[in-house]
Amino acid sequence: MSLYPQIEPYDGGMLDVGDGHRVHWETYGNLDGKPAVVLHGGPGSGCTPGWPRYFDPEAYRVVLFDQRGCGRSTPRADAPAADLSTNTTPHLVADIERLREHLGIERWLVLGASWGSTLGLAYAETHPERVSEMVLFSVVMTTRREVEWVTRAMGRVFPEEWERFRNGVPEADRDGDLAAAYSRLLHDPDPEVRDRAARDWCAWEDTHVATARDHRPDPRYEDPVFRMVFARLVTHYWSHAAWLEDGALMKGAERLAGIPGVLIHGRLDISGPPDIPWQLARVWPDATLVLVDDAGHGAHPTTNEAVVAATGRFAALPR
Repeated sequence: MSLYPQIEPYDGGMLDVGDGHRVHWETYGNLDGKPAVVLHGGPGSGCTPGWPRYFDPEAYRVVLFDQRGCGRSTPRADAPAADLSTNTTPHLVADIERLREHLGIERWLVLGASWGSTLGLAYAETHPERVSEMVLFSVVMTTRREVEWVTRAMGRVFPEEWERFRNGVPEADRDGDLAAAYSRLLHDPDPEVRDRAARDWCAWEDTHVATARDHRPDPRYEDPVFRMVFARLVTHYWSHAAWLEDGALMKGAERLAGIPGVLIHGRLDISGPPDIPWQLARVWPDATLVLVDDAGHGAHPTTNEAVVAATGRFAALPR
């Protein structure tokens, strides 16, 4: 089952969500279709026009938006004096709810990938009555244990690349919180220090997901604006473990009872190991776990097929 053809948005705009932030949103597909919202990864990746291809455009009304500080939302996190104090998980959860109200949607399907799965779980556990179904892939929860895994333990898999990554921060910071150390560098007054830190961070990001033989570097990292936005937001969120109490999303999964879900994960995903969705599926009785044998982290042809199958299955369910 392949992705649906690319389509153009039929509506869009900028929504004032407070704190000086304006969030860019777009809608695709059928105005009278089943509502669905897409939560992109990163944090900081922004939404791209390819996301609606996971949905039948005749059956769904698909909502895309760029989370605070990235994509076409303003202000962007790459500004030298960018204030990220009002860019946290609770702020993003509130933004999703404000966008739902703005669009006059009662309930919607939530689709999230990677960081978007963390955000999706946080939103659904806060507002379960507003979620009809969930489709999450490359499932993570952004716990301190997971951040430590990606920024330090993954050095056992990519030792040479990790050593370069670690050595990108001052020697005094190399045995501590590497996400926090990079976050400080990314806010350094010297633009050369900031740029080097963004390059080093994104080089490591492109490495720890590289488990497939045909992996190609992400071309977005060649863009200095994208690099800075992405690196600043990821390190900001990771150094605070997404402002979530340790284990909160797993403990809160009981609030998802009655919400059908599909958790899709690559068995070869070593930057976000499969035990995370496996454990979640055990405490969320309405969720189905799909392990994709030949996939790693992120979009993959077989993963895409599983996502399209999930949205197709949910298209016929009541709103």
